Amino acid sequence: MNKDKLFEKLPMEGVKNIIVVASGKGGVGKSTVAANLAIALARNGLNTALVDADIFGPSIPKMFGIEDVKPDISALGDKEIFFPIKKYGVSIISIGFFIANNQSLIWRGPLAGKAITQLFEDTQWGEIDYMIIDFPPGTSDIQLTTTQKLNLTGALIVTTPQELSLNDARKAASMFTNPDLKTPILGIIENMSWFTPEKHPDEIYYIFGKGGGLKMAKEYDTVLLGQIPFVLEVGEAAEKGLSIFSQKNKTVVSAFEQIAEQIISKT
Repeated sequence: MNKDKLFEKLPMEGVKNIIVVASGKGGVGKSTVAANLAIALARNGLNTALVDADIFGPSIPKMFGIEDVKPDISALGDKEIFFPIKKYGVSIISIGFFIANNQSLIWRGPLAGKAITQLFEDTQWGEIDYMIIDFPPGTSDIQLTTTQKLNLTGALIVTTPQELSLNDARKAASMFTNPDLKTPILGIIENMSWFTPEKHPDEIYYIFGKGGGLKMAKEYDTVLLGQIPFVLEVGEAAEKGLSIFSQKNKTVVSAFEQIAEQIISKT
């Protein structure tokens, strides 16, 4: 394929800022961060969109409690136009809306790349201040296609504090620093930074280690945007389709509010 064609950008008219949320491995809470960051931005009065780019394991519909909801579709010539589903003030699109909950996608890379391009190109977004993209873990065709096709404002890297997670997060970060795909790393978000028992709010346990997020931020000459504690209520809320703003732990709420404020100030 012609290199100029490969790197031809999608127009994405009306979308001001596009930020990807990435991690090197699964299980670090990347989708939880992406979802609640989008909600935090919307709570600031900003038109916010969330794209679930995890083609093979979409989790955003479950986290928003909209698994059984289908987006409206209109015909425009020989194309179908999708209309995002809105919840908590966020306009959401996901491949999960178009497949059964128990259905798996068995696609080769080019098909996955085509599918994610279609989600961006054929969705009626309207005016959007911030589009948050929840990447799948790793550095696959989805990440490559998205980075090539969109004018990205920047990337957020999610990691947990331990060295094993940092090693994987570095792989994700290295993709964005590649000369052909150079994308600003807006900051590091450290998830599961510590655990505090609900009945003992003054106690802090660093069960996954300490200081990993700050270490990585220094390595990539960026900032540690926030540290999110490990709180059982957050996972329970996601299982019920509720946001972190619905639960009692204000430490988590405050962390997301501060991260959103920093992103707004940076962009």
